[in-house]
Amino acid sequence: MSSSVDPQEVEKFSRIADEWWDEAGKFKPLHQFNPIRISFIRRKIIEHFNAASGFFPNLKILDIGCGGGLIAEPFARMEADVTAIDASEKNIEVAKIHAEKSGLKINYIATSAEELIGADPHVRPQFDVVLALEIIEHVADVENFIKSCAELTKPSGLIFIATVNRNLKSFALAKIAAEYVLRWLPIGTHDWKKFLKPSEINFFASSAGLDLQELRGFSYNILNGEWKEVGDLDVNYIAVFKKR
Repeated sequence: MSSSVDPQEVEKFSRIADEWWDEAGKFKPLHQFNPIRISFIRRKIIEHFNAASGFFPNLKILDIGCGGGLIAEPFARMEADVTAIDASEKNIEVAKIHAEKSGLKINYIATSAEELIGADPHVRPQFDVVLALEIIEHVADVENFIKSCAELTKPSGLIFIATVNRNLKSFALAKIAAEYVLRWLPIGTHDWKKFLKPSEINFFASSAGLDLQELRGFSYNILNGEWKEVGDLDVNYIAVFKKR
């Protein structure tokens, strides 16, 4: 399977890897966004796996495009068995150091989804939950990437894909406002043409043996600085799939 890694995107995030855990730095918007998306994912996992305690000691979770570990660490604290991968070695170095300082055991690997799958299907790792959050808009081959996510998921397991919709509203808010007006993100963080409509993701997901379970949007209130779950999918949204 060919790689879905886009070297230019990897280099772009590698240059600012040292700032992953700076809540006032370049990843400040992600730190603000993190609680609401973690809350949603946790709730869906609890519902799907009947994990009433809210802890997941028997659950294997894969975080693809983990960056500095902003998602991997919270789920490790929920006692899940977390593997987190990123094509940027610098991101992985930063993530490992922070996890060690936090006393967390996370299996960090500098690799891609395709490389993790490997050539031998008999030794292919599979996970109960696969997370692909804010990464799919940065890959070189969306279809191949979703297929890889599916292959890394156990039957009846869950896949979460979060990204930004592609329309005029998302162009105005997630690109122009976020990067050029409000300066929340470094200019060039997003390529609007690579944003994906839910229907496009679902098309490739269905072909890869995944069934759509839910679509949910997230909206930012600029007045109080808070994110909330909404039914509006125009800008930020997350898709939940179950593997057949």
